[in-house]
Amino acid sequence: MDSAARRSGGGLFEGIYRVIMRRNSVYVTFIIAGAFVGERAVDYGVKKLWDYNNVGKRYEDIPVLGQRQSEE
Repeated sequence: MDSAARRSGGGLFEGIYRVIMRRNSVYVTFIIAGAFVGERAVDYGVKKLWDYNNVGKRYEDIPVLGQRQSEE
């Protein structure tokens, strides 16, 4: 396979390499941004799951908590 045919083709991994991993600064930025977005997505999903499983048991769900009896 000559080099001209190799350059014209290319698969998914070669495209990713050309766009993201060819320069170190772009690669590091991609990794940091991906970690941040991934952390936010996991945090959102776990919070929704926790709220769904604990409806009625949370501090926000108790209406009289923290209210004092009025003296008459």
